[in-house]
Amino acid sequence: MMEDSLRKHILALSVFQWVLTFLLMGAIFTLLFLYLMFTSLWLIPVTYFTWLFFDWDTPERGGRRTQWVRRWTVWSCFREYFPIKLVKTSSLSPDKNYVLGCHPHGILSTAAFCNFATEANDFSNLYPGVCPWLAVLAGIFRLPVFRDYLMSAGIVPVSKDSIRFLLSQSGSGNAVFIVVGGAAESLQSSPGEHIVMLSRRKGFVRLALQNGADLVPVYSFGENDIFEQVRFNPDSWGWKLQLLFQKHVGFAPCLFHGRGVFNVDSWGINPIPRTLTTVVGRPICVPYSPVPSEEDVSYYHNLYMQGLKQLFDEHKVSCGLSENDTLRII
Repeated sequence: MMEDSLRKHILALSVFQWVLTFLLMGAIFTLLFLYLMFTSLWLIPVTYFTWLFFDWDTPERGGRRTQWVRRWTVWSCFREYFPIKLVKTSSLSPDKNYVLGCHPHGILSTAAFCNFATEANDFSNLYPGVCPWLAVLAGIFRLPVFRDYLMSAGIVPVSKDSIRFLLSQSGSGNAVFIVVGGAAESLQSSPGEHIVMLSRRKGFVRLALQNGADLVPVYSFGENDIFEQVRFNPDSWGWKLQLLFQKHVGFAPCLFHGRGVFNVDSWGINPIPRTLTTVVGRPICVPYSPVPSEEDVSYYHNLYMQGLKQLFDEHKVSCGLSENDTLRII
């Protein structure tokens, strides 16, 4: 009994450190380096920022991934806490490149991180010869030390230059995972909701056409269920503030809570341990078109939306939903 309780605490701590890292690591090192600039240890931040000046473009050129970080034991504990599962429906050829849309965003894109920024679910063995890259908000790569931590896991900026580099200058076998809904979709995250913001988001389809990369829909069942969020009325000041923050900073501040680290009955920032199942769909063959027309972009965008809906409908029951649950695309 005691061993079981200890294990649960270890699993909870493995997730807690991840939440704190993503919420605070960038800010803490920024403030720490600014403080050190005015102490006798000023040489440390000066040395780092000098190196950072010359290393500034590295995130957009593939970064510095290391399998050692991706295979840390803590990620296995992280996976087991929920647990998180990765389901393969079709093979991905190492001779091609892919743009994979991840849905929904949820609060922290937990399943996408576990499956594609770590080897907790053996992505490399499941898709041999294919290298996963998780593309996230470009702005966080300006934060000292945090940027290096992200790059070590194979995380890159979700910018045109970064994605084009991976799809056109890094050979074949690259799978770029983009959380298409972004910050705006995180505001729609709520337990029991199946909403994705996709109908007007075509940039990832255009990039796929420009680089001849196949499109692949990915859906993580349960992503919206692991945090409770305060949802503001669209006419409220809170909602307007979130949209203003999203417009100028790049992400929307969500008021959310989960559970306590050790006490399941208390509020906290640890996610609620509910099963997350990420299903990777079948590739949609996309031609190489350096200057795609709007008609071509819309055509493959529609194919992608149909593929995502089909993926959702085929797997919803096996992933704990009912036949009556539907995917809403806005």
